[in-house]
Amino acid sequence: MKELPELNVGVVGHIDHGKTTLLNRLTGKFTDTHSEELKRGITIKLGYANTIISKNGGKFNNEGKGEKIKYISFIDAPGHEMLMATMLSGAAIIDAAILVVAANEGIQPQTREHFMALQAKNVKNIIIVQNKIDLVSKEKAAENYKIIKEFVKGSSAENSPVIPISAQQGINIEKIFEALDEIELPKKDEKSDPIFLVARSFDINKPGTKIDNLKGGVLGGILKKGVLKVGDEIEIKPGLSFKKNNQYVYETLKTKILAMFKGDGKVEEALPGASLSIETNLDPYLTKTDSLTGCLVSKAGILPEITHEIKLKAELFEKVLGSKDNQESKQFTVGDMLMLSVNTTITVGTIKKIKDGEMDLHLNMPVVSLSGNNVGIARNLDGHWRLVGSGIVL
Repeated sequence: MKELPELNVGVVGHIDHGKTTLLNRLTGKFTDTHSEELKRGITIKLGYANTIISKNGGKFNNEGKGEKIKYISFIDAPGHEMLMATMLSGAAIIDAAILVVAANEGIQPQTREHFMALQAKNVKNIIIVQNKIDLVSKEKAAENYKIIKEFVKGSSAENSPVIPISAQQGINIEKIFEALDEIELPKKDEKSDPIFLVARSFDINKPGTKIDNLKGGVLGGILKKGVLKVGDEIEIKPGLSFKKNNQYVYETLKTKILAMFKGDGKVEEALPGASLSIETNLDPYLTKTDSLTGCLVSKAGILPEITHEIKLKAELFEKVLGSKDNQESKQFTVGDMLMLSVNTTITVGTIKKIKDGEMDLHLNMPVVSLSGNNVGIARNLDGHWRLVGSGIVL
């Protein structure tokens, strides 16, 4: 698996436009494994599924027929407007995206908002999938195609392929594999100090497991740069949070890498690439139910201190695209409360100072601030956090 080129691909779009069904076609797996997700029929947390694209006589497949050409790690992001924060976290860890638009419904508010989130997080490789093509007439499909092309005009996705498919019927899926094969792989920085973004954390032990057979806490996410090896001593920040004297205190966690997995395969060394699971010697109680999601991991002594202050070079979008009437965005002002998507974590901050397009904010929940990182900026409008801009950490 290690020798194959690796790509992290987010699957985004409006709720009920067929993202999870499409992922099942692409990988043979369903990512909605959380009990509440199965009950409600929507994706709540980031889901993961992997596949290997093969090429056989010029045709692409995920069945292992022919030459294996690329390892794809898919991240299924929630489409529901109330889960925008989770989608932004997913956008922080992907190299490319599949934007799903149902041909029978077209561009919806969350389609627009997810597309802007990809822009905010600087995701330039986008494949547009026109799903549910079996539910509309040829004329309606052509009209829907024109609307999609007009929607992306002037953006980084202007020349992106628009692929008509039916995920339910399994029609044209191989064209998506073909488009994924054509995406240029991002340059991987293996020389810098390692930075691992935690997108999920788990206790993988089943109830009743004997103490001698217990596995340590597991971290799931993406190694953005550097190299990690089994046996490395690592630090996790902000780490463990607990209340002391009526205030939240954060304690850096130190642990050791016991094992690493890419998909179903075990690896001794991890380079930047596809989604990775790291088994540690942490008490699994500390990692259960995503309690360490949003943390950063590196070798001891490398990560900067956590901070409640952040400085951004901010850019305001012209319209609030998640709102029904696409209302005009209001300029940022001192005192505004904003939701920021930093790495894979979400925090809320108050603007303390604005000068020459730069903003200083005080954060309710601290972050590990890395200079040059992209940040999504949302504002609370009518009881919903709406994406209104993007920023770069200074």
